[in-house]
Amino acid sequence: MQTGPTTAASGSAYAEFGKTKVIVSVFGPRESKKAMMYSDVGRLNCNVSYTTFATPVRGQGLDNKEYSSMLHKALEGAVMLHTFPKTTVDVFALVLESGGSDLPIIISCASLALADAGIMMYDLVTSVSVSCSGKNIIIDPTSDEEAWQDGSLMVAFMPARKEITQLALTGEWSDGKITNAVELCMDACSKLGDILRDRLKDTATLTSE
Repeated sequence: MQTGPTTAASGSAYAEFGKTKVIVSVFGPRESKKAMMYSDVGRLNCNVSYTTFATPVRGQGLDNKEYSSMLHKALEGAVMLHTFPKTTVDVFALVLESGGSDLPIIISCASLALADAGIMMYDLVTSVSVSCSGKNIIIDPTSDEEAWQDGSLMVAFMPARKEITQLALTGEWSDGKITNAVELCMDACSKLGDILRDRLKDTATLTSE
């Protein structure tokens, strides 16, 4: 993970996990097109798109509207919207290559990009997913592992506040296995949070020099 790959944006970040490669650009806060409707809080817009060559079948992008909505839900609880009233922050995520666990990587990368842009946040948001395959729980599944999974669980988490901002569950899970999977995701999210903070410290050090 690294910050600042896109100089034209207010903030940006790049993440590469396995074969999955994502770049996120953040613009704003800038005057909202809906500024006529006064609001005490700002607006957070999220858009997820795939390059035409991101998936094995050319042009076969996943449901971008669904991912855009899920990205928004994962981030909005962490962003201090009241710090930029009547303005909008736009988050554009582009998947360069899809290799599995796309959405959690997008969420973590977007959180890093927001921090790079200087957007006030209660905490960073990190995200991890697991696949259930028979008796096994696989963390950070690849595309092949996702194709054969019986169910999936994704957690978006604020590590310092120990708060879940989003939880998405598919397939059939026993109560005990769900508990284990959530704890596994939260632990991994906390470790990922340390990595994100290290990247931001590295950027701050380079900037001060």
